Amino acid sequence: MIVVTGAAGFIGSCLIKRLNTEGLGPVLAVDDFTDAAKNKNLEGKDIFKQVNRLEFIKNPGQWGTIDFVFHIGARTDTTELDTQLLHQLNTEYTTQLWNYCTQNKVPFIYASSAATYGLAENGFNDNHEGIPQLKPLNPYGQSKQDFDVWVLQQTETPPFWAGLKFFNVFGPNEYHKGRMASVVLHGSAQIKEKGFIKLFRSHLPEYTDGQQVRDFIYVKDLLDVILYLYNTRPESAIYNLGTGQARSWNDLANAIFKALKKPVNIEYIDIPEDIREKYQYYTEAKMQKLIKTGYSKPFTSLEVAVEDYVNTYLLTNSYY
Repeated sequence: MIVVTGAAGFIGSCLIKRLNTEGLGPVLAVDDFTDAAKNKNLEGKDIFKQVNRLEFIKNPGQWGTIDFVFHIGARTDTTELDTQLLHQLNTEYTTQLWNYCTQNKVPFIYASSAATYGLAENGFNDNHEGIPQLKPLNPYGQSKQDFDVWVLQQTETPPFWAGLKFFNVFGPNEYHKGRMASVVLHGSAQIKEKGFIKLFRSHLPEYTDGQQVRDFIYVKDLLDVILYLYNTRPESAIYNLGTGQARSWNDLANAIFKALKKPVNIEYIDIPEDIREKYQYYTEAKMQKLIKTGYSKPFTSLEVAVEDYVNTYLLTNSYY
């Protein structure tokens, strides 16, 4: 049995679809299933059982023999200020699951985050020696950082484990995320309704407006990496998971306009003062560690990924 936490969420539900496609399972879906909008992500998927996350963690083994755990679930709101809630849901819960997998020899993949890098004073290198020095900019990033640091202190571990620092993931099944959904989703809706898209103006002289860059990764590419790790189980480690190629917000906007067959019309607005000092102007995953394990599949270009997302899913309100 394969456990997927965060099962009804964006990445978790896409992972279940991929596991179904690959004929892997049965799948035990773990989440808080009280959000009807989020639960639409699970319609049509082959799931052995759904278990509330709080019930599951009391005794994971009571639901059957667990062969692998994908721990994707987390409180992912980067504006959440309740540090106790984040510690409970992101750090403590993951620690309990790690300990279970260690004691029962269950392989374990968990979601970390590029938010742990903060302003990237030390770059975006995923070598273990530098991880304890990272300085996240918000409580969400800190909750992920705390677990990463704890993991690297452990002498007893699951037989295989991988922590994945997700960069800017976008793709189908994020309709329920509201303000935390990707700019592709929000931007597409904005362009269809108003004919233009709003991007943040630059407040640094070295960047022109809209030329701040991010490492955008399509969720289908992210799933390719996760399944690669599941199948090959290389050296246990914390790995970056982006594309290794930073692209600008202007590039992203242009790709959305092209996918919608609309003329480019970008309006630049000030970054709100309350987040201006913490705004990241540059993120780019260093992917050498993953590539050295033998991963060789090329990542989908931003333009092709946006085209697929917009036309296959957003315009038809479809799910993956």
